[in-house]
Amino acid sequence: MARNKHPEETVNLILDTSLRLFMEKGYENTSIQDIIGHLGGLSKGAIYHHFKSKEDILVAVTDKMTEESNRMLARIRDRSDLSGREKLKTIFKESIFRPVQDEIFTVAPNLGNNQRLFMSIFRETIEDAVPNYICPIIKQGIADGTISTEEPAELAELIIIAANIWLNPMIFDDTVEKTERKAKVFQRMMQGFGLDIVDDEMLERLIQLAAIYQKNR
Repeated sequence: MARNKHPEETVNLILDTSLRLFMEKGYENTSIQDIIGHLGGLSKGAIYHHFKSKEDILVAVTDKMTEESNRMLARIRDRSDLSGREKLKTIFKESIFRPVQDEIFTVAPNLGNNQRLFMSIFRETIEDAVPNYICPIIKQGIADGTISTEEPAELAELIIIAANIWLNPMIFDDTVEKTERKAKVFQRMMQGFGLDIVDDEMLERLIQLAAIYQKNR
């Protein structure tokens, strides 16, 4: 689907509306008619002019959600002034301190109850972020001596799964207290790999995001 040929304003309206409904109602419980009803007069034909199905909309929503993150990952991956380990720390720090995270954790649903959206995001992360961004950084760290592992691809997957899924209160509906305990375990686990990439400031930020999420549940 050549989405870059679509009128940008209309496509963005469809995607923003669909994401809001997917998050509020769940993907399975959102119909094309629900989306049409929130588009301010756009017809069903207008949607199908751009997207063949609700599944296509989900793919495009996921692409849009990960686009900004991937730009950040590429920028850090390509820096020449940081070691591999420093790049991992920078990625983690920038990811959780982005101002948009406050908004995301304010409106986000329990992703454990929105499995299609969650799996779409997860698949995109494993198939794109791991091989194209995280793994090359770990390999750089091996080369520059700041990371020690014989399994860079598997370590990359472990870091992504632990940070993006296990630590995410939107998936497990974790309390602030449980998020804090998990964050400390994650910190110690990374230290066990020789990766001192999670400092106390980051721990406090993770706890803050969990508090924002629980406050608006």
